[in-house]
Amino acid sequence: MNSNDTSTDKSEFLLLFRGTDWHHGLSPDQIQSIMESWGKWFTELSESGKLVSGHPLENQGVIISGKSGQVADGPFTESKESVGGYFYLKVASLDEAVAIGHNCPVLAYGVEVEVRPVAAACPMQRMMDEMKEMALS
Repeated sequence: MNSNDTSTDKSEFLLLFRGTDWHHGLSPDQIQSIMESWGKWFTELSESGKLVSGHPLENQGVIISGKSGQVADGPFTESKESVGGYFYLKVASLDEAVAIGHNCPVLAYGVEVEVRPVAAACPMQRMMDEMKEMALS
C-alpha cells in the first residue's frame, strides 16, 4: 500500500487484460455493444471507489534488455498473450479482485484477466532485509 495510506482494510491488485485481438470476427455493432459494457463496468468500479486507475496500452513499444540495455521494438508476444491494458484496484481481498475480473466483458471473446496482488514493498528488498536480520541475530 502507499506509505501515506492509513486504510488497513483494503488491498491493492492489478488486473492485467491479456489478448488484443478479441474483436476479430465481430460486427461493428457487436464491438460497440461490448465497448459500451466495458465503459459501464469501468464507470461502476470507479464510482464504487474500487478502481484506482486503469488504462489501455498501445500494441507497440520497446523492450530494454541485457547488461548493455539493448533496445528492441516490441512487444514480441503473440496477440493473445499481449497485455492490452490494466485496472489498478483497491478492494478488500483477492476473492473480491477475482470476482471483479470475472465480470470482464471480453472474457467470452478470448481475453484473459490476470489478477496480481501489488506488493507493499519490493520482494527482493524484503528478502535482503530478512537476511540482514538473520545475520544480526
